[in-house]
Amino acid sequence: MDPISLGVLAALAGGAGGEVGKQCWRSLTALVRRPFQHAAAATVSSGEAELVALERDPENTELVGRLSTALAVRAALEPEFGPALERWHGEAQTALAGNVTNNTINDGTYYGTVLMTGTVNGGNHNHYHGAPPQE
Repeated sequence: MDPISLGVLAALAGGAGGEVGKQCWRSLTALVRRPFQHAAAATVSSGEAELVALERDPENTELVGRLSTALAVRAALEPEFGPALERWHGEAQTALAGNVTNNTINDGTYYGTVLMTGTVNGGNHNHYHGAPPQE
């Protein structure tokens, strides 16, 4: 497994990505807090101490490096952890790259179902669903 990007860890610890970034951080926290299933667990960090320390001091680049190293060691030792961490890393990179659809509704009153979507190519799109409530 490739090492976890220091930039991704630092950005997420610092609050980048808004709500999506917070969700990524919570997901990493849940992953790290899973029981460490390896004989070396008593002598090797699970990554939890580094994660907590980085949460408290997100600007500390030394802590970012320590967390990345702890995650890489755990991924190498624990067969189930490595693929889960790799999936998490890909999702976090995607979220921070801005490949997230943010939909906003402005100006107007909407009744009934509102459809939200990603990129829609070409022209204006008007969708009418339902009728205004009777007064």
